[in-house]
Amino acid sequence: MSKIYHLSTCTTCKKVLARLEGAEHLEKQDIKTEKITAEQLDEMKSLAGSYEALFSRRAMKYRSMGLADQKLTEDDYRRLILEEYTFLKRPVIVVGDAIFVGSSKKQVEGAVVALGLS
Repeated sequence: MSKIYHLSTCTTCKKVLARLEGAEHLEKQDIKTEKITAEQLDEMKSLAGSYEALFSRRAMKYRSMGLADQKLTEDDYRRLILEEYTFLKRPVIVVGDAIFVGSSKKQVEGAVVALGLS
């Protein structure tokens, strides 16, 4: 399975999708219009190692909800991501048993290689 969880209105996600152009077998899920299921999130966690690794502290709601001042647990990260799609660090690319989280060059190029695009 090859899948990218992204936000269609995010310019960074658009750039990553452009870099992955040609990966015809890559399934795309816009997390705003098609919410992440608990099962999908649990699968991502099993590949990433933790819910915290999938959590975005850049989300506007992170500060506005006062989360920066709290000690969050794995259960908190899971609950928050399921409640609010913006808390998922984007994009998340799953290629088989490999996961690439975020838009850093290392993560994107890893996905490029895993998808056989390089």
